[in-house]
Amino acid sequence: MLHSPRVVRWLVLIVLSLVAVSLLELIHLPAALLLGPMFIAILFAVTKQMVSLNRTLFRAAQAVVGAMIARAMPIEVFKEMQHTWPIFIMTVFSVIAVSTLLGAVLAKCKVLPGTTALWGSSPGGATAMTLMAGNFGADVRLVAFMQYLRVLLVTLLATVVSHYLAPESAATSAITQLEQPVAWGAFFITLAIILFALILAKFIKLPAAPLLLSMIISNLAMNVGGLQIELPLPLLATAYAMIGWSIGARFTKDILRYAFHALPAILFSVILLMAICCGFAWMLVEYAGIDPLSAYLATSPGGADSVAIIASSVSVNQPFVMSMQTGRFIAVLCLGPALSRLIARWLH
Repeated sequence: MLHSPRVVRWLVLIVLSLVAVSLLELIHLPAALLLGPMFIAILFAVTKQMVSLNRTLFRAAQAVVGAMIARAMPIEVFKEMQHTWPIFIMTVFSVIAVSTLLGAVLAKCKVLPGTTALWGSSPGGATAMTLMAGNFGADVRLVAFMQYLRVLLVTLLATVVSHYLAPESAATSAITQLEQPVAWGAFFITLAIILFALILAKFIKLPAAPLLLSMIISNLAMNVGGLQIELPLPLLATAYAMIGWSIGARFTKDILRYAFHALPAILFSVILLMAICCGFAWMLVEYAGIDPLSAYLATSPGGADSVAIIASSVSVNQPFVMSMQTGRFIAVLCLGPALSRLIARWLH
């Protein structure tokens, strides 16, 4: 059994994924827990060595990510949204409008097919956007390519900015979470919520239903029921690996050639979006009295989880930063499907 080709491929996939994650963590690359397995799965896929992935486990991984997103939305975030609602609305929807326009231009110029450019340009959570995109006719592989390229560039710039504006602080690696004790009671309650969301997702037909239902139920349990959402690093790492493998397994040599052919246009759109968001940050500093680092992190387009890690390790207005990031994520979740249909009609 242990020597069967399928088992051997699984073992090699897991070991190489662990090595890739470790290397990415050493250089503090954002989203290493997902990108490492995804890179290895792409290598397996283009060499036709990829193993088949269980759909139920993939849906469970989505539900875990949903709980993780909910954990980043404590009640203080929603209070901050209410407190700064004029700035909140202006900033959140300005970033969404600019990213949608850039995505529409890429689609109209046929840099990327269909609504792929729109989902790839969406400044919400990269993992959630990638998971939802496939339900609306977008190419998940190219969406992932765009999203994680932007996450990489945005987070690297955020790290540099944080270093110069708050040099006494440093962002911590996700691996340090292994040192934190697990609250077992809260952990089992969190697992029960995830399981309930998975069961409910079978009866409620929503795009990326396990992720969205788990996010909503977990957030209600945390902010209304006062429960703690406990997600140990091994569970999160497994969920991210499943999602990374699922995305990477869909790549082919042709799609890689297509992605690299479109790279100059994609890079230009990402850098332009980042520059415009820096302009929004400058306006927050000049006209709203927000400190420069908080303003920059609040307007960074995407990579909310990576921004949260940086924000937690430097002296910034964390509720303000996370209210902007979370609010934009929620807005994109709500508006994404409608915008996707609108752009699809415009393209035709």
